[in-house]
Amino acid sequence: MLTIGQLAAYAGVTVRAVRHDHKIGLLPEPERDRSGYRVYDTAAIVRLIRIHTLADAGVPLARVQDLLDAEPREFAVAIHEIDETLRTEIRRLRDTRRRLACLAAGDHLALPRSVVAYLDRLRGLGVQEPYIERERDAWIMVAAQVPHLIEAVIAEKHRQLDDPDMVKLYGFLRGALDWPADDPRIVEIADILERLRIRAVRAGAVDGDGFDDGLVNLLDSVVLESSPGVERVIAILEERGWRGWTRIERVPVDRLEPGAG
Repeated sequence: MLTIGQLAAYAGVTVRAVRHDHKIGLLPEPERDRSGYRVYDTAAIVRLIRIHTLADAGVPLARVQDLLDAEPREFAVAIHEIDETLRTEIRRLRDTRRRLACLAAGDHLALPRSVVAYLDRLRGLGVQEPYIERERDAWIMVAAQVPHLIEAVIAEKHRQLDDPDMVKLYGFLRGALDWPADDPRIVEIADILERLRIRAVRAGAVDGDGFDDGLVNLLDSVVLESSPGVERVIAILEERGWRGWTRIERVPVDRLEPGAG
């Protein structure tokens, strides 16, 4: 016969743990000796070891009692179910760890690798981080709302960067973005954008195709917030018959298209 201290030692737990198992009903109360002390047999050691093996394996205490008294087949089924639950939790925790690791990676958070590569290409053109950050935020929204379109859109953006006019446009973004609306570069930017839009329409490649109105408005607001001069660029383009920014629409006007030849 064993004392509570001996039982705890044989099972590899503390006396406090044994008393807790008594309290919650996992370990039945044993007989007591004449002095009122608990006395245990070897069966109590086996049960206590099983209790803490299950608990240490992640089995909820609410299920430990059922498993202790289950038939072998029932026990095996229950263990399989618990194992599947643990596997799911492990996958969730691994995914959480990957996302936490991405926090230190900047652009990689919530962005596909293709978008990160595109942003790196902009950096290679000398585009400054204030603009990169705004463009990154816009891509995060696109990737979240229309993930099925992201690769095609990025491929088109890379194709556009092969155009000297597009490279020239991004050249304006190497400095600050706080240009006033009367900055002479505003008109030059509008000229470049108009030439790009004319070629895009002729090629049948119109930005914003497949985006719903809500996403278009959201992306347009990101552009408008980027610089005081952007609103002036949009106004000039509207005067020339171009409406919108993310989704471009041609509006008939009585004028010749500059650069159309």
